[in-house]
Amino acid sequence: MQINGAVALVTGANRGLGEQFTKALLERGAAKVYAGARDPESVRTPGVVPVRLDITDARQVRAAAEAAPDVTLLINNAGLTTGSDVLAGTLDDWRLEFDTHVLGTLRMSRAFAPALAANGGGALLNVLSVLSWLGIPRTAAYTAAKSAQWSLTNSLRLALAEQGTLVTGLHVGLMDTRIAAGQDAPKADPAKVAALALEGIEAEAYEVLADDMSRQVRAALSGELAALYPQLSDRA
Repeated sequence: MQINGAVALVTGANRGLGEQFTKALLERGAAKVYAGARDPESVRTPGVVPVRLDITDARQVRAAAEAAPDVTLLINNAGLTTGSDVLAGTLDDWRLEFDTHVLGTLRMSRAFAPALAANGGGALLNVLSVLSWLGIPRTAAYTAAKSAQWSLTNSLRLALAEQGTLVTGLHVGLMDTRIAAGQDAPKADPAKVAALALEGIEAEAYEVLADDMSRQVRAALSGELAALYPQLSDRA
């Protein structure tokens, strides 16, 4: 699909990657951009249509779908991390991660699928994380939820293909956003990631690997586990 003339809705659009998506969409000629955020007043991009949207709230998701029936591109970007560990993290933290990344993505996709179909199919982009393939113990709730979101994306791709909707998964590692604040590692520029993702949608790509980490880890998935997890090599 073409971004020029598209009508897009971006979740988590008030900062970070979501904010960069709104800017990139307008720069590429999107006819309208709905900017979803828990607090619409926190949306700062000129020219967008702020929408009150908490993707963990089913009523707000339904209201957003009713308010934006002309959407042709849905970008499921909203996310969070509790930093919950695999052994010590609370189950409440795990529930919040899964309710956001998995059920939130599912709520949005189900709510907007009819509009996408009615408007010619269009496209749906899910923002995933290459960290989900690494299973980092100290952020296990996040990586597990993102892994489940990746699986959900594959299921949505097959289901929505029947109505002509493209489903693209954006794989990216650390970005220079609030979620990765404090991480001492190379970080991708969210503006460049947003641009690559939109280019992928226009090319009708099923996956976009936005940085070197994503490309390296994706290539290693077909190898031995010790190649992906060097810490296991001593036990092989």
